[in-house]
Amino acid sequence: MQLVSIPSDKYNDYRLDLMFNAYKWDPQFYDNNTIAKYALVISKEEHEELESLTEKLDEETRQAEEFLNKHLNLTKVLALPTKIHQELKKMKNYDPSKHIRLMRYDFHPTIEENLALSEVNSDVPGGFAEASIMPQIAINTLEYQKYWYKNFGDILVEAITKKVKPNGRIMLVHCTSYSDDRQVMQFLGDKLKSFGFNIIYAAADHLRFKNNEAFSILDGNEGKIDAIFRFTPLEWLIDIKPKHWQGYFDTITPSCNHPIAIFAQTKRFPLVWDTLEKNGVKLLTWRKLLPETIEVKDVKSKNGYIYKPACGRVGEKISIKEACKDDEYERIIADVKKHPKQYLAQKKFNSKPLLSPDGKKFHVCIGSYSVCGKHAGYYARISSLPRIDSFAADIPVLIERS
Repeated sequence: MQLVSIPSDKYNDYRLDLMFNAYKWDPQFYDNNTIAKYALVISKEEHEELESLTEKLDEETRQAEEFLNKHLNLTKVLALPTKIHQELKKMKNYDPSKHIRLMRYDFHPTIEENLALSEVNSDVPGGFAEASIMPQIAINTLEYQKYWYKNFGDILVEAITKKVKPNGRIMLVHCTSYSDDRQVMQFLGDKLKSFGFNIIYAAADHLRFKNNEAFSILDGNEGKIDAIFRFTPLEWLIDIKPKHWQGYFDTITPSCNHPIAIFAQTKRFPLVWDTLEKNGVKLLTWRKLLPETIEVKDVKSKNGYIYKPACGRVGEKISIKEACKDDEYERIIADVKKHPKQYLAQKKFNSKPLLSPDGKKFHVCIGSYSVCGKHAGYYARISSLPRIDSFAADIPVLIERS
């Protein structure tokens, strides 16, 4: 992997191009610019390795979640929110062939010259336009045809067309008051419209369920829905408190993603591996790539472990001390002591920073998508700190041609 600079005299135009043509409407987080001044280039061999690992991980993950769905007595260790756990029994009618399964596995280069896996974004991974349009704009800006990329958007839409009837009505469920959510959904909606689908942008409580089928109650868009694309995290539904959300668990309306995604979304997923493997579910690739994960109470005097929240997203509340700001580390540790079951302990891997052409060091997270079991492209972010969180910058992933 290497960082290639976007020419400084072209960067402002590149950034504007992303804002107006690649749905990057808000390219800031506080005062931080979240559009990197580089492209991440991976070799053909690195791409093939990531592609293979992603598909192996995906097969293991889907086997695990389908087994857990049939043996809910094993899921207590996942410490899922009570209201969600109460709904799991409704998923007995889950048929993977009817739904679109989307995941993103996050890889990190290490100083040992291998790859470590930090998590799977199993429920509602983002980064769609950054994995679809951003790489092409980078290639055009670099004016260098040595690179190519996998267009995530094309692959996702192709999978949707196989599961949803032509010209069907698809509801894109998201937190409608957030521009960063809407820009993801607008990208997907525009792309689906070009394939003839009728798109409805809506919040989680704009759906009702009758006989396990989804119906829109949104003014002017009432009626049966042919597919649900949910971009609202499942555990957020509890906080949002819509009156009608339980129907997502047993709907037969094709969904991306179905709530079965919650099993692997919780970072406590590794704590059920031993039981899964005793029952014939092999997790060899997961065990090879994910650092050792244990209960908080089992850390005791062990060194080299960090704490992660079970339902954390975007790198929040991860206790990498050198990446924490102000008193953040102390606040995380205090919360771990107060709510140990809401966290897990994980052996810290040694992230290897990449050196940019202008002499700066950046840590990299390369998210590798899978759609219905097949590799589907990349979404990457870089940071000067060894924690990839909301302050990190988005960077296009380009693949070297042979």
